[in-house]
Amino acid sequence: MPKLTFFPLNNADCCLLDLDGGQKIIFDYAHQKDMADPNDLRIDLEKAIRDDLNAAKRKDVDVFCITHLDNDHICRSSEIFWLEHASCYQDDDRFKIKELWVPACVILEDGLVDESRIWRQEARHRLREGKGIRVFSRPEVLRKWLESQGLDFDSRKHLFVDAGTLVPTFNRGTHGAEFFAHSPFASRLDNGELMDRNTDGIFVQVTFEVSGVKTKLMLGADADYEVLSAIVDITNYHGRPERLEWDVFKLPHHCSYLSLGPDKGDGETVPVDQVKELYEVHGQRGGVIVSTSKPIPQTGSDTQPPHRQAANYYRRITGFNGLRGDFKVTMEHPRVSAPKPLVIEIDHTKARIVTAVASGAAVLTGAAAPRAGRGPIFRLV
Repeated sequence: MPKLTFFPLNNADCCLLDLDGGQKIIFDYAHQKDMADPNDLRIDLEKAIRDDLNAAKRKDVDVFCITHLDNDHICRSSEIFWLEHASCYQDDDRFKIKELWVPACVILEDGLVDESRIWRQEARHRLREGKGIRVFSRPEVLRKWLESQGLDFDSRKHLFVDAGTLVPTFNRGTHGAEFFAHSPFASRLDNGELMDRNTDGIFVQVTFEVSGVKTKLMLGADADYEVLSAIVDITNYHGRPERLEWDVFKLPHHCSYLSLGPDKGDGETVPVDQVKELYEVHGQRGGVIVSTSKPIPQTGSDTQPPHRQAANYYRRITGFNGLRGDFKVTMEHPRVSAPKPLVIEIDHTKARIVTAVASGAAVLTGAAAPRAGRGPIFRLV
């Protein structure tokens, strides 16, 4: 069955998607654990990914997606993957990438150093070669760059994924999953606006289908409330409300209030109308919201996320009087003192949160109220 794995990385991101056919897709990768610090509770991400791929007898991943180039989404990622553009990133301990997904700003951004520059060079190399890459954007955005490289524009158009379309790499009939691109927005790019990592990062809706039952995941870059509002407005304008539905929502910006609205609030952040619609109208019964972040503070008003006011909103809407689902924080799961990967399995009952205990056994600790047409969600701890 399909499976989602979110790793405890403090305010950083990595999500591993396992599809029914054995395909492995990694959205972002930020290995920031201080191995010399015994008090650093973040997971050793490199070991976790290596162990998973080795157990599956894989020397590659089907997709590595970089939603945007901020360090909390790419830190040390060039140390584990085989890169095509330079031999210094090629040895037997590395995992090859069948297809690299990037937003157009990864190709176009100048003045980059360190990890972000490495990935820009890799993306440019693959685009020049005309294979092993998907660029999320209208093709015309990169016309001048392609022409400056002496490349035939039309011969690269098939490598681009426009907002409002499906990524052609996967489909529900063959792979049990499809990826619908919400961002970056064609309207911004057409208007010639200056690209911004967060505004023009990758944001997708993933639809899994198991035994005829669809389960939907929202996943992407660190979008603020203006980006999420635009996603709602544009999708509604085109009459596609089903593309806003979700059963699992990976929060952008590590539970920042700025992904809900302009004002943090005192006890609870109040979302702008479009974001309220996204969560409260399009969230499905039993929906799970995942905050890839540090533990939520109980008091105070921290400048940096996670913000308790935003968390209070998510807790309320997923609670008994709302979706009757769950709000999970990666560095709090299953407990703050010993965080472990958050695993969500997808089957004919939709999304189930699963955690194995140390003995390898499993204990049922509760069940959410069943959705219409489905069974209960069992949580194993």
